[in-house]
Amino acid sequence: MSTLPRRQMLASSLMGIAAASCLDLDRVSADDVEPTPSPRKPNPIAVSTYSYWRYRDDSKLTIEQCVDLAGDAGFDAVEVLHVQMEDESNATLQRIKQRAFRHGMDLCAMSTHQSFVTPDPAKRQQNVDHTIHCIELAYAMGIPTIRVNTGRWGTSGNFDELMANKGIEPRLEGYTDDDGFGWVREGFEKCLPVAEKCGVVMGLENHWGLGRTADGVLRVIGEVDSPWLRATMDTGNFLEDQYDQYAKLAPEAVFVQAKTYYGGGTWYTLDIDYPKVAKILRDVDYRGYISLEFEGKQDHETAIPKSLAMLRKAFA
Repeated sequence: MSTLPRRQMLASSLMGIAAASCLDLDRVSADDVEPTPSPRKPNPIAVSTYSYWRYRDDSKLTIEQCVDLAGDAGFDAVEVLHVQMEDESNATLQRIKQRAFRHGMDLCAMSTHQSFVTPDPAKRQQNVDHTIHCIELAYAMGIPTIRVNTGRWGTSGNFDELMANKGIEPRLEGYTDDDGFGWVREGFEKCLPVAEKCGVVMGLENHWGLGRTADGVLRVIGEVDSPWLRATMDTGNFLEDQYDQYAKLAPEAVFVQAKTYYGGGTWYTLDIDYPKVAKILRDVDYRGYISLEFEGKQDHETAIPKSLAMLRKAFA
C-alpha cells in the first residue's frame, strides 16, 4: 500500500485542526462573547454663513461663496443665515444644496428671525407666515432644523442700545411677560403642523427678549409640548451664570451655536471654556452639530480656521 507524501500529510493535519477550530467556534454562544464598545463619535463641526457675513459692509459674501470657504476650511456642514439669502427661487436653493454636497458637507440648519411679542394679532400672524415659509425653505434644501426666536418687546431704541443693556428692555406699557409668553406659545403652535409635515424641528434659541434665559426658553418649550419645538443653544447669549444655564438648556438642545471672538467681539466678548461646554453636552448625550458663529473683529481668513481647530479639539 502506498503512503502519502509527508508534505500532503502535514497539510491534511492542518486542515483537520482548522475544521475542528471552526466547529468549536460554532459552539460558542453569542452570550459568551464580550462586545467591544464603539468609541463615541466626535460632534460634527459646522459653520454659520453668518461667520463670514457678520452684517458687515466689508464682508457681504454670498451663501455660495461661504459654502466654498467652509468646504476649503474643512468643516463638516454649513448653517445658512436666512436674511443673507438674496434669492429664494427653487433653482437657487437646489444649487446651494448641490454645492454643499459636492464639498462633502451637509446643510445642517437655517437661522431665521421672527417675533411673536406684540399685542397686534396681524403682526403675530405675519411672523407665523414667515416662520412657516422658512420651514418650507429648509425642507426644500434638505435642512432638518431652523433656529427660531421668541422675539422681544421692541422698546429699545436700536440693537446697540439693547446690547448695552445686556439684552434687557422694558415691557410694553400695560402688558406683562405672561401676555408675551402666551403670544409666543400661540405663534409656535400655529407653525407645528407644517414643521411636522416637513420634518423640520424648530430650535428655540436663547436670543434676547423672552428667550434671553434658559428658563424663558424652557417655559415656551414646556408649554408648547411638541417634539417639533426644541432648543438651539447659543453659547454666546447667556451673559450671567452661563455654565449653569448651558446645563439647564442642554437636555432640550437639538442644535448648538458656538461663538468665538478673535480680535474682540462686535458688541461684547465672552470667555467661554469650550472643553467645559463639551462635557456639559456629553453628559446629556448630545451628539449633534456644533456650529461656529464667529463674532469677532479679526479677519475671517485667520479667525475661522483658528476657531475650527479649537472646536475640533474641545469636542473630540
